[in-house]
Amino acid sequence: MNRFPKTPVRVLIVQDHPLLASAIARILETEEDLIVCGVARRGDEAATVAAREKPTVVLMDFRLPDSSGPAAAADIKLAAPNAAIVFHSADDSEASLLDAIDAGAIAYLTKSATADQIIEAVRKAAVGEVLIPVELFAKAIARQRKVFTDEQARRKLSAQFTPRELEVLRLLAEGHETATLAGRLGIAPHTVEWHVRHLIEKLGVHSKLQAVIAAARMGLIEI
Repeated sequence: MNRFPKTPVRVLIVQDHPLLASAIARILETEEDLIVCGVARRGDEAATVAAREKPTVVLMDFRLPDSSGPAAAADIKLAAPNAAIVFHSADDSEASLLDAIDAGAIAYLTKSATADQIIEAVRKAAVGEVLIPVELFAKAIARQRKVFTDEQARRKLSAQFTPRELEVLRLLAEGHETATLAGRLGIAPHTVEWHVRHLIEKLGVHSKLQAVIAAARMGLIEI
């Protein structure tokens, strides 16, 4: 099944190196379904452009002159809540990966990514596919996970979620996409999306990936 978006994907590039920003723009603009709607060099500028242009995807550097990528991403999400964040970084450390997840990123590319990989990441991010493998962020959060030693407290927290919601969380943690998840549960894809939206709201996060991370830290699921 083709998961690529049917309408043009609007991409905001946030990159302080002009030559690299231009190169990325040229790569994206070779594709008919991708439109570069803006280029910003600083975090504050990116938030302003995002508010005006409402990008589908924000492809951004992890280090910016005026702020860190995660801090800038938080401002961008306030300006354009529906934008998918894709980080593009030379830093592939676990600490940076965790920061990216906390900032709401659904993909994390290294600077060694090829043109085809960048294009594919942007397209998949536009339709909500999470491109950070479960095993990578599971390892990253293992060292920082909040352990609920009080079983009564954990049960009280779990009671805030329906059995179906907890089941959806567990399947999301296994890396299943909406269509597969719907098949496993025997429900319609739009019902899965409804559950996911409620989970995101209840957990106070911005994305499916953040929901999985938050649930794991709270001891609601194992990953």
